[in-house]
Amino acid sequence: MKAIPYGTRDFLPRDAELKIEIESKLARLFPSWGYDPIVTPTIEFTETLKDVDDSRIMKFCYNNRDVALRYEMTTPIARLVATRLKDSPMPLKLFYLANVFRYEQTQAGRQCEFYQAGAELMGQGSVAADAEILALAIKSLESVGLEDFSICLGQVEFARGLMEQNRIESKIQRAIERSIERHDLVALESIVDSLHLEKSAAGALKEIPLLHGKNLDRAYEIAGNDKSRRALDDLSEIRKLLESYGAADRIVFDLGIIRDFGYYTGMVFEAYTPELGMSIAGGGRYDRLLFDFGMACPATGFALGIDRVMLALKNSDRQKDLLISFASGKISEAIELATRLRSEGKNVELSLTAQTRDAAERSRSKKNFRELIYLE
Repeated sequence: MKAIPYGTRDFLPRDAELKIEIESKLARLFPSWGYDPIVTPTIEFTETLKDVDDSRIMKFCYNNRDVALRYEMTTPIARLVATRLKDSPMPLKLFYLANVFRYEQTQAGRQCEFYQAGAELMGQGSVAADAEILALAIKSLESVGLEDFSICLGQVEFARGLMEQNRIESKIQRAIERSIERHDLVALESIVDSLHLEKSAAGALKEIPLLHGKNLDRAYEIAGNDKSRRALDDLSEIRKLLESYGAADRIVFDLGIIRDFGYYTGMVFEAYTPELGMSIAGGGRYDRLLFDFGMACPATGFALGIDRVMLALKNSDRQKDLLISFASGKISEAIELATRLRSEGKNVELSLTAQTRDAAERSRSKKNFRELIYLE
């Protein structure tokens, strides 16, 4: 049997059906919130892809230029907006459905080629924009059938404020951020101890990954600078606006959320469900990314992992709607019935040969249909 490249997968019919269903629901949802579709090339010039882990980018030479398969979608969209849509009325609201590529240690829900849906809101730096992106992310997960999930909401400026307060050099700041985003408390403690800070300052830095819950009281207690306090005020305002969306109950504050891209500048979030030990969606504010392409423009957005959502929905337990089978001489009636039910929006499979009722019931069970209609 011939293999396929490492980190890729075939979608068999039931998986493909679920993938198309999820993408179709999102393709209807995003425009209803005022977001327009966008499509970018699968490959980009390597120098376009900044603020990412170079070791995880799939690179090759194309037409004597170094190019790479897109690692995520926010950077290509930022490039497109700054070069092709810079004169468009703002705010600019865009969405996408795309495949992206990263070198990964593959496992369930994590492949080298995977699929994302997402939305970007550009040209608006307000708390209201962040709240809309969060509300849309929540609605996206609900619309595809997820019920039990929560949003962990953080703010990268909180940790940066504490580090700047203690005059920590930028190289060490990034090492601290990496240990926080990995929740590596041992590494964090080792780095902080090496700085020989005052006990209270060192304790505050070590506590960052532990600051999570429904309120920000403890975070306010250790926020000894204006930047960190403004970050917490920002989160409080976002949560208040989410109450108007009816989505605030999904929110859990988590100041240990940093995310693994270097371009985030404000609020960041990740979505989790009990079925998986990994995030199913994430995003945040990235006000400086478009400046790298020559356009000063605030922006915020999110991406949803379609493969991971599929896994969380437990595709193996899904059932098809309806099987129509028939006795000898009844095929015309069966075709007419299937045609009518399909026109009413039902998903119907039609048997193509006559069967006994017992054989039809065995087919229904094997193919996992909810209902059998048998014409005799």
